[in-house]
This record gives sequence, C-alpha cells and structure tokens, in this order.
Amino acid sequence: MGDRIKPESVIGMGQNMHSEAIKYYRGIKAQCPDLKITALFDPNIDNDDDSAGDVKFKSDGLVELLEDYNRTYEQGFDLGRHGDFKKDIAARLAHKAPYIRIAAEPDKQLNLLIVVDQMLTGFDSKWLNTLYLDKMLKYENVIQAFSRTNRLFGPDKPFGTIRYYRKPHTMKRNVDAAVKLYSGDKPTGLFADRLASNLERMNASFAEIKVIFADAGIKDFKKLPDDLSECATFAKHFQAFNSVLEAAKIQGFTWEKIVFKFEGDPAITVTLSISHQQYLTLLQRYKELGSGSGSGSGDAIPFDLDSHITEIDTGKIDADYMNSRFVKYLKVLQTAVDHDAREATLLELQRSFSSLSQDQQRFAEIFLRDIQRRDVEIDPERSFRDYLADYQAKAKNKEVEAIVVHLGIDAKKLIALMNTTTSEATLNEYGRFDKLKATIDKQKAKAYFEAFEGQPIPTFKVNIKAANLLREFVIRGGFELDDSGCAQRGAVESDPV
Repeated sequence: MGDRIKPESVIGMGQNMHSEAIKYYRGIKAQCPDLKITALFDPNIDNDDDSAGDVKFKSDGLVELLEDYNRTYEQGFDLGRHGDFKKDIAARLAHKAPYIRIAAEPDKQLNLLIVVDQMLTGFDSKWLNTLYLDKMLKYENVIQAFSRTNRLFGPDKPFGTIRYYRKPHTMKRNVDAAVKLYSGDKPTGLFADRLASNLERMNASFAEIKVIFADAGIKDFKKLPDDLSECATFAKHFQAFNSVLEAAKIQGFTWEKIVFKFEGDPAITVTLSISHQQYLTLLQRYKELGSGSGSGSGDAIPFDLDSHITEIDTGKIDADYMNSRFVKYLKVLQTAVDHDAREATLLELQRSFSSLSQDQQRFAEIFLRDIQRRDVEIDPERSFRDYLADYQAKAKNKEVEAIVVHLGIDAKKLIALMNTTTSEATLNEYGRFDKLKATIDKQKAKAYFEAFEGQPIPTFKVNIKAANLLREFVIRGGFELDDSGCAQRGAVESDPV
C-alpha cells in the first residue's frame, strides 16, 4: 500500500470483490507475518456459479481465514458459525465484552480487518483509526464508510484517517460532493489539517516558546522562567504544540526527518524548526511546572496541566542522546586536540543536560567537574546515566543522614516512606507518617532548631517545626540542610498560622 499499516485498521473493498480480499489477505500475511489480520465478506457459496474455480477459491479462502483466526485467538469457528465469527471480530475491534481489557493485551488485538461491504452500519469503535479504501464510493456510502473511524479517543486519536487508492482525484470529488450534501453545505471543521499545515503550526508554537525563554534570559531552555505568567504562557503553547504533534504522528511524521516536501499545485517544502532534543527538553520543563521547579515561588500553579503530556516517558531517548555526547567528550579528553575543540565538545555535552531536571543538572555539572579534576575513574562499561544515578543516590543518602541526625528519627521508617509514591493527600495513609513522626527525638530536635534560631524555643513549637520539616522532606523527596541546620530550597521552617 505504500503506507505503514496502523494498529486496528480496516481495508474496505467494493461489492463482489471477495477474490481480491482473499488475495489481499494472503499477500499481507506473507509479507507481514507478525500482523494480526482477518477478512469479512459474504460467506455464501453459489454452487450454481458457472465458474467452479471461483467457487473453490472463495471456499478455500473462507476456510483459511477461519483456521488462521482460530489458531491465533484459540477459537473454534467454522463455516456454519460465520455469523458468530463476525460478532467476535466486531467485539474484538471495539474492545467490548468479552474483550473489554485487551488494550493491555496486544496478543488478543486485531490489527487489520479486510472487508467487502461489511461492518457499515451499527459498528462503533473508538479504537479503529484508519480506513484504507480500494473501492469507489458516492454520497451516503462515503459518509457511512468514513464514519467507521469517527470516534475520537483523546490525544492518541484526535481524528480518524482515510486513505483511498482507486481513482483518487475522482474520489476526492465524490467526498467533497457527499460532505456538501450531508453537512448542509457547511463542511468547516469536518477535516483535520494535513501534515504540511500541522508542521507549520508546530513551527509557529515553537517560535512563541522560544520568545518566552529568550525574554527570560534562559539559554537552551535549561530551566523554567521565574515569572508564573511566563510559565502559564509556555504551558499553553507547549500543550498546543503537543496536540498538533500527536496529529502529525498519525499522518506519518517522525523525528528522523526535518525537511518535508509535498506535491501539489503549488508544491511546498516545510522545514521543521525544532529538533527532537529540544522537544525532549521542553517536555522536561513542562513536567517541572507541576512541582514549581524553577518557577521561583513554589506556590501552587494557577493553570491546568495536561496529565497525558506529563506521563510521556522519554527516559531511554534522553539517556541514549546524552550518553553519545558523553562518550564523544571522553574521547576528546584522551586525545591531543586544541582547547577550542575540547570546549566545543564540552558545550555540546552540557547542552544535552537541559533535558534533565534541575537537580539532575546540578549533579551532572558536579560529575563533570570531578572528571576534569580527575577525581573519578571512568569505567567504559558504564553510561553517563549510571554515574548520574550514583551521584544522586549519594546526595540522597547524605540528606537522609542529616535529617536523621538532627531529628533523631527512625531511618528505616523514613526510607520506607520515601520509597512510596507520596503526596500531601496520601502522606498519612495507614497512619504511616504518624508512626514516623512518633520516632522524633524531641531533645535532638529542640537542640537543632535552637541552634539555628539562636534562642530558646518552647517544646510545643519544636514539635510543630519538626513535624513541618519532616512532612516537607518526605513529600519533596528530600533536600539539603546546610551546616547550621537550615533547611534549604524552600523547606518549611516557620510556624503555621
């Protein structure tokens, strides 16, 4: 077909094209053996047909389809139960009973269904995303067929995709005529933007984002702006960018390509202005909006974040990119190159740090300084992320040791609580924070806070301060204490109002 077949798609074919459907099925099965496919068409065999070869071809094809389906999904359908076979396919494609949970069970899913005048009415699946057409349609048949993909499904399916191959120029006129007739001549909003337009929209959103960070004096998007209004504007433009990106991916966009040429009248070329690494960096900044990291005040953010975006996992991509820069830098250090070449390689590595969190950036710079001072022996079998994890773990251990010393708390209980997913709302589930708080050594805590404030503190106030400090430490996953015992990076030290 010339296009990558997308999961849970349909090939639609014209009337009396069961022979072509069987040929499609066998051809795709041979070329894509891992693709889970089947076909639906009228199962009736006309034994009075003059063409005995066609009868046998159809009969053999039906048997082959059923046997393959039974083997793939452990079913027992035969020609006499073709109606049940069709019902099973419909339920499987729509993720309906008994297949409600197969979104998490890829082996039970169906990737591609070939149909000949089937599944046109009464079929509804938000999981079905692409219809490939090898037939000519007009008017109500256009609307009926296209409606197979019209159920939206959040960011993963902002629209359905239709690809037609038979007389495309004629089909375009047929589609336009059908939409004009059945939309009341108001087709606005029925069609998604094409890839060229979406790429231009991505460029426009990125341009707005660059201005925000440039005006804040931030290079390489290394941190969030301090001003909350600037953060809110960034969030708005990044959400718009990501929405268009999801649509572009469905249309065939990949990060491996930056120049896109589109045929037409006129032909156009669109060059993407954002790199994959810049996107990953901005994604990290977006994730940090929820914690207030880098935005100065640490107050609750006055705007909504898209949870779908914050849950995107880019860990392996980040690690591979950064480690390639790290390996390159180590090679430069071991060879006799001039100072400018060494500095250029170092700068390239440091730029890759921008996709790390603020804490990780800090540890990455410490690690680099240790390399330059030759305070660390590099093992070529270990990646940059491995060393970064070591530095983070050592720092975390020091933070835990410090608060254990100052408050006298039970270290095992503290570590166990910090190893769970904890928020303000879930902190005291099963009374676990109360149990940790009960281990505070009040004499040690009193000495700790009095040394910091330089004056006596009543016991009840010490209890409040110790509980506040401990709560903040657990929720934030730790923070440093300076030599005087002062909690750094915004930890709670004052009395509650």
